Amino acid sequence: MSETGGNRLKTALVCGISGQDGSLLARLLLAAGYRVVGTSRDAQMSGFRSLERLNIRDSVEMASMTLTDFRSVLQVLDRFEPDEIYNFAGQSSVGLSFDEPVETLQSHAIGTLNLLEAIRFLGADCRFYNAGSGECFGDTGGKPANEEMPFYPRSPYAVAKSAAFWEAVNYRDAYGLYVCSGILFNHESPLRPERFVTRKVVRAASRIANGSRERLTLGNLAVKRDWGWAPEYVDAMWRMLQQPSPDDYVIATGKSNSLEEFVAEAFAYVGLDWREYVSEDRSLYRPAEILENLGDASKARSVLKWTAETLMTDVVRKMVDAEMKGDVAWL
Repeated sequence: MSETGGNRLKTALVCGISGQDGSLLARLLLAAGYRVVGTSRDAQMSGFRSLERLNIRDSVEMASMTLTDFRSVLQVLDRFEPDEIYNFAGQSSVGLSFDEPVETLQSHAIGTLNLLEAIRFLGADCRFYNAGSGECFGDTGGKPANEEMPFYPRSPYAVAKSAAFWEAVNYRDAYGLYVCSGILFNHESPLRPERFVTRKVVRAASRIANGSRERLTLGNLAVKRDWGWAPEYVDAMWRMLQQPSPDDYVIATGKSNSLEEFVAEAFAYVGLDWREYVSEDRSLYRPAEILENLGDASKARSVLKWTAETLMTDVVRKMVDAEMKGDVAWL
């Protein structure tokens, strides 16, 4: 733990800091006075573009760590002695997980296990956040999923996240570790890579509004998702680790919208009719699809005092503004 002027500063280790959630959480932690250490497989070679966009790159210490290598994990935890660990590392695309199932499972299941085992082995006095996913519930059929709903994963990504979730529960129950899982439904921001359909839609709408003559081709437009605003969701993660006792929480808006509605809102916001520019291609459908998922964050509202404030329409508009006007529109 760091010391400055006689005051003890909490150290947070953010695994996978280069992604959307890791970068946004790092910004929140720095504002709260933490010493933030970020990890990636090769900290010397990674670009950390998201940290640069948030203007915090120089405020974060970096360390190389490979989560599937137990020795690497052990060395980093022993070196920095973090008070809090947030794990966002691992293959993060549901669609890509069908093409890379082994890498997806290893990065989440083995990576999470190595972190938990390193904490136990070192006897570390720290709190651990495990990034769960609403994908683990599968198709909720219009019924909001809470912490008691059984998992029914429909993708290699969801299977991997489910395995990591139960590892976290096991280490909490068996060894008394302070471990929380945030079961987060879809949450977006301008930091999303374009391989995610939300950013793909927003960028295409913005380019077409600026004169591009392209057409956007998408998969199943009927699927429904519970879309929230990522900067709000990382606040919920931090709140979990500030509670007296560890627990798991669903984080969601409680509202679902179809991909077609998301697309229509993005194009309408730039003054276009989406039907003139968007095509649906069945070859882009996933082998197993979730037609609708929806979360119930009642427990988070009650215990964490957290509520989603930004719903789908405003999420879309914030993302389009960032594309059209630059980061100043949302930072």
